[in-house]
Amino acid sequence: MLFDRRGDGKIDSAQLGEVLRSLGLNPTQAEVHKALNEVDPSGSKRISFEEFLPIFHSFGQRKASKSTNEGFVDGLRVFDREGNGQVSAAELRHVLTGLGEKMTEEEVDLLLSGLEDNQGQINYEEFVKTVMSG
Repeated sequence: MLFDRRGDGKIDSAQLGEVLRSLGLNPTQAEVHKALNEVDPSGSKRISFEEFLPIFHSFGQRKASKSTNEGFVDGLRVFDREGNGQVSAAELRHVLTGLGEKMTEEEVDLLLSGLEDNQGQINYEEFVKTVMSG
């Protein structure tokens, strides 16, 4: 293991951020600190692979989720004619019922429930967050 300087199968807790970044993740220092507090509250321990794996998995899931969300937001941004983060509920309804994996009117009603403002607009970033959170 490249970061295992002692050869004991562990890394210094201070190396966690560096290791995560070397694996293609981009956690903030605050996120690294929070993860460290969960496995090593005193900050003096070395982290084993068994302790590292759930941390890596957690950061990897967040990265995948963020990438997926950003892709959906970018797709909906095409319909944002005014560049204000809003799309027409009617247009979104048309897209959801008429293109790709077509949804029923009832499914769309359920999906859009509570998201439409009094001008018939939907904040598409909030829409994506709602859909992706289940």
